[in-house]
Amino acid sequence: MKSVFKHLKTFIFRGFLAVIPLALSYVVLKFLYVAVDQRVAPYILRWTGWNIPGLGILLVLLLLYVLGLAASNWSGRMVLGWIERISERIPFVKTIYHLGRQLAQAMSVQGQQSFKRVVMVEHFRPGVWSVAFVTGHMRDKAAGEDLLRLFIPTAPNPTAGFMIAVRASQVRDLDWSVAEAMNSIISGGIIGPTDIG
Repeated sequence: MKSVFKHLKTFIFRGFLAVIPLALSYVVLKFLYVAVDQRVAPYILRWTGWNIPGLGILLVLLLLYVLGLAASNWSGRMVLGWIERISERIPFVKTIYHLGRQLAQAMSVQGQQSFKRVVMVEHFRPGVWSVAFVTGHMRDKAAGEDLLRLFIPTAPNPTAGFMIAVRASQVRDLDWSVAEAMNSIISGGIIGPTDIG
């Protein structure tokens, strides 16, 4: 009887884990439908006389595409530079604009992964190891040595975490891929590799 309950518990939990990405996708699509499509639909109906579900989302995607094209050519970059110069003169807007630009730059690293490799580092106290991603290198001029820049994500939200700088000798390389490490972090260690390379 215990084995039956254990079997049911195991597979119900696995089913729950399988539903999570589907539920998140549903929430995002519902948000887009309610926040974008339903607000744009009355204007489209007024202009065209047609009610086409999903057209609002399609228009937002089209607008993003046009903005992407504009930002990629010379005139678009001139306009963005002009907007940046104006935003530099407005204190509160300046802060928000800089944060947004830094986030966009971090997300648009072309030709290379933002996370270069997966390592383990002692964190909080000796003997306690955290999974971390190497994001780059830093030079400690005072000590005359190179440091690794690490991002230690928190579970289950990998977008939050800590940025630390350590010597290369203070980390242990893992033979995990970035995707495997992310799966392990998001699942709180339930899913992912069990061996440390």
